[in-house]
Amino acid sequence: MTPLGLIYEPQSMAPPFFPFSCMPNSDPAISTESQASSGRTMPTFLPSNKHDLHHLRAPVPKNASPRVLEAKNHVVAMMGEFVGTTLFILFCLGGTHVAQLPALSITSTSEGTINTSSLFYISLSFGLSLAVNVWIFFRVSGGLFNPAVSLGMVLGGALPPLRGLLLTVSQVLGGLAGSAIADALVPGKLNAGCALGGGTSIVQGLFIEVFMTALLMLTIFFLAAEKNKATPMAPLGIGMALFIAEIFSVYYTGGALNPARAFGPAVVTHTFPVYHWIYWVGPGLGALMATGFYKLLKWLEYETVQQADDGQSYEDGERPDPETRDGEAARVESTDKPRAQQPSEAVYDLQSAARINTRLERIEVLLSQVLEAQAAQAAQAARAM
Repeated sequence: MTPLGLIYEPQSMAPPFFPFSCMPNSDPAISTESQASSGRTMPTFLPSNKHDLHHLRAPVPKNASPRVLEAKNHVVAMMGEFVGTTLFILFCLGGTHVAQLPALSITSTSEGTINTSSLFYISLSFGLSLAVNVWIFFRVSGGLFNPAVSLGMVLGGALPPLRGLLLTVSQVLGGLAGSAIADALVPGKLNAGCALGGGTSIVQGLFIEVFMTALLMLTIFFLAAEKNKATPMAPLGIGMALFIAEIFSVYYTGGALNPARAFGPAVVTHTFPVYHWIYWVGPGLGALMATGFYKLLKWLEYETVQQADDGQSYEDGERPDPETRDGEAARVESTDKPRAQQPSEAVYDLQSAARINTRLERIEVLLSQVLEAQAAQAAQAARAM
């Protein structure tokens, strides 16, 4: 479910209603002056930041007054705290409520005994299974395993629509194959389908699936889509997100959060409840909600709130140089492309040497100007004497 291995470089990541702003890839003033002074033409580098969701960099703050930036940062910080606190309390109270329910079975509204240990076991199975399989396959296919996550990645611009469609078909077929194998391996009839339990209504079940999937999708965006120090541990974080979502949702809906997970057992066991559609619509709406919220935060440049970029702090409002940072982003994006498309290491060295040469020429021009000014002052003083 994580986009760690899928790399797609979209032509435009900015839909009309989410106008991302791309960073410049060089300083025109420096490039023009240095090339004019040296008489040499420096190589032109392709724009490096195309808002590829797999390696997004913090944009350079736009020209705005300090008060406007401060107000915007306050708003973004308040939004983050509000949504984060809401989700935190929602899952805590939901899990606590399920643990204290006295006498309702998981798959029906009849009287029975709820086994919270079994709920924990189911949730742990889902979370650890996702984490392990993501770690195994993220370099192969990206490790999505979920049509709803594929939809979110397409909406976010990290997957082309055709690739997203092909992955969705593969995921549904994989869900069928996994369900058939499980049914063949276990004694008796497979009992792992998704059903509403505990008196949950269809509308309640739908929105439980929506919010649980949104949590999972946001975890994928911020741990795997955003390149930072936590990215190598993204599979573990995503597995933990599924675990906590399952703790809440298993009792009420079966905890699908994934159309392939609900469809496979339904086909194998020939059990299609009339509300089966919520296991397709709910996760899809959850992915849409999470993608919209994530794009809104990106549009508001949430990275500037904490003034951090990939775990590095900047004191006194200092930000990394746009030209240098774009060069680093270009290197990261390029290394994540398929091997057949990767430029050679010599190209990286050439780009680094060209940037260094540009700055040295800039320093040389400034020094020559200072020396000329000092020489003019000395000549003027000599004539005055």
